[in-house]
Amino acid sequence: MSDSTTDEQAGRVYVPSADHHFPDGKLNEVLEFIDEDEEIQTYLEAQNINAVDRMRYNDHGAKHIEIVRNRALCLYDLLKAGDVEFNGAAEQGLAEADEAVIVALAAVLHDVGHVVHRDQHAYYSIPLAADILERVLPEFYDVADTVRMKGEVLHAILCHHTAETPLTTEAGVIRVADALDMERGRSRIPYEQGGRGINTLSSQAISHVTLHEGKSRPVMVEIAMTNAAGVYQVDNLLKAKLRDSGLENEIRIVAVNTNENHEQLVERIEL
Repeated sequence: MSDSTTDEQAGRVYVPSADHHFPDGKLNEVLEFIDEDEEIQTYLEAQNINAVDRMRYNDHGAKHIEIVRNRALCLYDLLKAGDVEFNGAAEQGLAEADEAVIVALAAVLHDVGHVVHRDQHAYYSIPLAADILERVLPEFYDVADTVRMKGEVLHAILCHHTAETPLTTEAGVIRVADALDMERGRSRIPYEQGGRGINTLSSQAISHVTLHEGKSRPVMVEIAMTNAAGVYQVDNLLKAKLRDSGLENEIRIVAVNTNENHEQLVERIEL
């Protein structure tokens, strides 16, 4: 299976491949609800003001969320195909179908805390996301399962922050997927506004990221970069997210310098 998160597809409801591992249609029902929900969509726009407009940081708005959501679900699908165990929903007595819902909801809501501040945003996301989940989850779950789902989603949201250790595979997926949005389009606005910080410059150096089934591990992530600045995205940001995610042995990451016109300080790195 290949990652379907191209610029054209990033905003669409995730459609699994023919050999997908989503047991029923609950996931797409939840995604359709999210995409039509005014409060959630407004948060996704508003949370970018502090990050991009005020701090000239990389995108943390609707586009970032679309990409993280689709890559998280792609990771989920590839890991399931590789017989990786997901323990979050299972240990709460929830259905297998709820694993993907936990992943999707956490991906959508993980950055809402940016409306308060970029700094420590993961902790601000918790009360804001909890309020949203208390409204959304009863549309699909009874009281008991709403409580259990809310806890699992909030755990995954909190653990996208590297200071916290994921205790579930679902949370590990969110942690890694967040770092997989690293292509140059994410830094377009701060770059055009004159931003030349390492996050912006390193993101500008990443031309493409693809996910597909690996040979030695369930997931292969391939990163194409055009100059050595891209190493920062891979070695500092993605490596930090992969560490202690619980998925270190399930994901292989290879980055290749594709710039053939200049001297290549870095040709290939692998995590």
